[in-house]
Amino acid sequence: MPKSAVVTARVDPKLKHEAERIFAEIGLTTSQAVALFLKQVGLRNGLPFSVRVPVPNDTTRVALDDARERRDLATYETTDSLFEDLGIR
Repeated sequence: MPKSAVVTARVDPKLKHEAERIFAEIGLTTSQAVALFLKQVGLRNGLPFSVRVPVPNDTTRVALDDARERRDLATYETTDSLFEDLGIR
């Protein structure tokens, strides 16, 4: 089958550069890598990797609840006092 379809995508230049560097290391062009990805989508009838929303652990869940309820939050009159407390200045 002749290759005649064109796929165009806008991506962050840094992401593209990093991906191209990795493709080169394993001997693939970007076009070959995209074709490989699309082939796997067809073979698996879906994405060839797991996509999920990460579930926060207990510590993160407590911190999020505290922030929503505004519990134990430090307040500062100025950014200078915040930076001082953080040890930035």
